[in-house]
Amino acid sequence: MKPLPILRYLAGGVLVAAGTLAHAETLTVTHWGSGMYGAPFAVALEKGYFKDAGLDITGFITSKGGGTTVRNAMASEIPYGEVALSAAVAAVKSGVKLTIVHGGVISLADLVWVANKGSAISKIEDMKGKKLGYSSPKSVTDMVSTIALNKAGILDSVDRKAVGGLGSALTALRENAVDVIYMLEPVMSKEADTLKVAFTSSASIPHMTQTVGIVQTDYLKKHPDVIKKIIEARRKGVEFIEKHPDEAGDLLAKQYSLPPAIARSAIHSITKSGSPYWSQGALDYQGMDVMLDGLRLVKALDNEAFNWSTLVDESLLPKDLRSK
Repeated sequence: MKPLPILRYLAGGVLVAAGTLAHAETLTVTHWGSGMYGAPFAVALEKGYFKDAGLDITGFITSKGGGTTVRNAMASEIPYGEVALSAAVAAVKSGVKLTIVHGGVISLADLVWVANKGSAISKIEDMKGKKLGYSSPKSVTDMVSTIALNKAGILDSVDRKAVGGLGSALTALRENAVDVIYMLEPVMSKEADTLKVAFTSSASIPHMTQTVGIVQTDYLKKHPDVIKKIIEARRKGVEFIEKHPDEAGDLLAKQYSLPPAIARSAIHSITKSGSPYWSQGALDYQGMDVMLDGLRLVKALDNEAFNWSTLVDESLLPKDLRSK
């Protein structure tokens, strides 16, 4: 899923904070500045949690997602990143030596399907005979829309079209080329006056892991303490969001160059779903398996068995977050 480049509020560049430790570093976070995946990192940076852990993190490197984010992470001085699980799996299949070390986003609460205000579409069953716009073939939006429509029994009755990033998707919707498109926070909060939620992804797919923390395997063997500190700081960021959503929205607004009201709205939109969106670090293997099933459904992964134990190392997680 691609960020929306035309929205002036969504600044995707590297953001800098003052640091006093010896060696400043940046971390890789998928869709930094345009997706909610990075909120715990934004809070951790603003609250000084990285510095408290002994790291001088000054900002974040981003990309349009997918394999580019994995490559950015692997090429960094700290070869760590929070990336799409689908991209991590694809990288491993292509021979990249990486290890999954923590859970990231474990819900689809940020991914909704919207129509223009005034549309009669108010539930997924209303999509029969309509046109739906997803981002690109084999993407998360392709996968999620396929699963959701299939569960509703109307997959063959909906004309699905690839409409690209959110900018072009919004254009397609407003020009009536499609009836419904995918939408993400915080863009949804910005566009709330012109759009209505037609149906949600999480209603059809309660558990799906979107992102995970990965690290280059060789680096992990040499510098486990660095990764432990990143996990610790990120966890504190998640805990702060859970306890102080409004203040967290203000901190996110600073890092993402968003109006505070939009950032607060985006935080509340996600947290009101009732189920966790950001994992504190624990891995949701059920949600990871759902992602694998979705990748197979859209032919992005073959049907061979996938053994998470060969790819995951939980030893860096605090004991209360480990599955065993």
